[in-house]
Amino acid sequence: MNTYTRETHTVEETEAAGYELAKLCLENGKGFVAMYGDLGAGKTAFVRGMARLAAPGSAVTSPTYSIVNEYTPAGGKSPTLFHFDMYRVSDWDDLDSIDFDSYFKRGALIVTEWSENIGFALPARHVRVDIEKLGELTRRISVKEVELT
Repeated sequence: MNTYTRETHTVEETEAAGYELAKLCLENGKGFVAMYGDLGAGKTAFVRGMARLAAPGSAVTSPTYSIVNEYTPAGGKSPTLFHFDMYRVSDWDDLDSIDFDSYFKRGALIVTEWSENIGFALPARHVRVDIEKLGELTRRISVKEVELT
């Protein structure tokens, strides 16, 4: 997976960008996506696109108050996508309260919004997605692989 940047001009294009990233992640065994972007940047729309591939039939919503939403494909038995909102997370105690580490053992794709709040907990290898709002519907989406040392 290479670093790339693209612009989207509709919600559907932002969702399509998420779908494409999910495809790359699943093909290349990349299991963790750390998302960055301001409120209203389109992070949840991007995740909707990812879920179209990773958990078809799932109704994706922002997990703002629940912290995590689990998406299971229609007819599936176990979640294939975990969608976290880390907006209210500030330390290990917050992550321990939801047993964050246990999600890594479940073999699903993990996506976190507001990843800047959990820099201390990001896995060494992950995909970073930055979404920048350029206009009412226009977004700049930058994707890169990260290997922390």
